[in-house]
Amino acid sequence: MPELPEVEVVRRGLEHWVTGRRFAAVEVTHPRATRRHVAGADDFSRRLRGRTVSGVHRRGKYLWLSLEGTDEALLAHLGMSGQLLVQPAGSPDEVHLRVRLRFDDSDIPGGTELRFVDQRTFGGLSLVSTDEHGLPLPVAHIARDPLDEQFEDTTFASALRRRRTGLKRALLDQSLVSGIGNIYADEALWRARLHYARPTDSMTRAQGSEVIASARAVMVEALARGGTSFDSLYVDVNGSSGYFERDLAVYGRAGRPCLRCGALVVREPFMNRSSFRCPRCQPRPRRPRA
Repeated sequence: MPELPEVEVVRRGLEHWVTGRRFAAVEVTHPRATRRHVAGADDFSRRLRGRTVSGVHRRGKYLWLSLEGTDEALLAHLGMSGQLLVQPAGSPDEVHLRVRLRFDDSDIPGGTELRFVDQRTFGGLSLVSTDEHGLPLPVAHIARDPLDEQFEDTTFASALRRRRTGLKRALLDQSLVSGIGNIYADEALWRARLHYARPTDSMTRAQGSEVIASARAVMVEALARGGTSFDSLYVDVNGSSGYFERDLAVYGRAGRPCLRCGALVVREPFMNRSSFRCPRCQPRPRRPRA
């Protein structure tokens, strides 16, 4: 699933291409793409027609397009394989095209349209209400992310220490901090020299601040390289892949030398996924004495 850097790359592309444009027609080609819009695909299409995009926003892994003069937004979740592509109007349809959104200027020479493409159909689009700050109501429970200007490291560190769980589980908890997934959690933990199972209530405030600063740093670096693309599913709005994969320190590098100390990186099962770590730089936490 794409994480914060990959979603932010898409947001920036959409901000450039769709802000200020008005929807002229919306075609839903697969019902699962709008299953979260409870009134159905026809209502989704009808209510979007004539709306103008006033901005493109993100919190964690959620994207939304604010709509001018309304208290509603077009909310997008990319799921495992969702893509929002800006394509020339009239270009061949993608095999897994789910929703086509045409603008009132799509038909002019060189005009473009927005397409939602989703191979595995876990993602989707919906028209949702927003609160007084323009935040979609389904996103209200999602915590701020480390790239948010209002995110406070010290507040996060204090909240982290109040949890009674493992450190990586806490980093993946979107109600505590959003946008961090498996890849960037492993990378942040390697940078902070911390084991993924470290009990959060045993951490110091300084360690909590260090691990979130490490997460921020690695995601900023990933953003500069277009994100991490392990296959053709993770692309920007123009269909281009990111190349941060070549800069990963531990994720996906099992059996290869740690870039810091030379010990072989190990891969271990974690929450039906995998965790990658250096056994020397990130030793397993000691069990407390009885």
